Amino acid sequence: MNTNISNTNSSNLDPAEFGKVAVLLGGRSAEREVSLKSGAAVLAALLRCGVNAHPFDTDVLKLHLLVDEGFDRAFIALHGRYGEDGTVQGALELLGMPYTGSGVLASALAMDKWRTKMVWQAEKLPVPEYVLLEDQSDWEAVVQQLGLPLFVKPANEGSSMGMTEVKKMNDLPGAYRTAFMYDKLVLAEKNIGGGEYTVGILGEQALPVIKIEPAFGFYDYEAKYLRNDTRYLCPSGLTVEQEIEMQRLAKQSFKLIGGQGWGRVDFLMDEKGKAYLLEANTSPGMTDHSLVPMAAKQSGMNFEQLVLRILGMAHVG
Repeated sequence: MNTNISNTNSSNLDPAEFGKVAVLLGGRSAEREVSLKSGAAVLAALLRCGVNAHPFDTDVLKLHLLVDEGFDRAFIALHGRYGEDGTVQGALELLGMPYTGSGVLASALAMDKWRTKMVWQAEKLPVPEYVLLEDQSDWEAVVQQLGLPLFVKPANEGSSMGMTEVKKMNDLPGAYRTAFMYDKLVLAEKNIGGGEYTVGILGEQALPVIKIEPAFGFYDYEAKYLRNDTRYLCPSGLTVEQEIEMQRLAKQSFKLIGGQGWGRVDFLMDEKGKAYLLEANTSPGMTDHSLVPMAAKQSGMNFEQLVLRILGMAHVG
């Protein structure tokens, strides 16, 4: 396998030096359709650059075929379970196959929003107040603690799957049951209403901050992938000091969970301008609605340069 590619200047290399590349896409998670779109975009960009890249749907093909068919490295464009949660990363390490993004620990930890929050809290990083829900939860006490509206979400899903904005206490049990369909760990989270932001991570660099403004309601699956009226502001409108601080916090929080290669950290801001860490993504979307490519473009990097840079940071373990 060819693994001796610089992870700093990969866009300047002969694409042939990457060898035969598998773009892992699809998979078995609830985010399969998003992954297929991300993978198709990555694959097309790599092919435009002259990379010998091929689609590899992990729900259809067995991973041992990566070795049997002579692949040199894998670009992970999987989202959610069995792709973003450390399982595929561990399998690729057993195969000795270089792959993009974070390793097993960071991938598994970032997928679990509850445990990620506990790690960040241990280092006194700001996170929105939350409660872990269960069948016997005192719904009235939850509302008294967090206020309304609040958000209920499965701890181990992405793309706002199973997430509900709760505006009335009577709706809380139903929101819990919806989230529980996706995961046995369910969180209720305090509403932080001053704006939603995100920061892409690329190597040691924090990309420009993006402010997200959904046209209606909160930034749900439809706003992320289906609607064309969600606004993405980059420049974000923050002061220089606020932008630098959010980027610093993004890098610190990503490093704290063991993140490497590339990723994205999402934030909420309160009405006083204080930023709160929402979650980390170790395999962010790469669709035409996705945020890391937007931020990379703002920093002067086109989509092709971005995917080559990510591919150049592929590693084993």
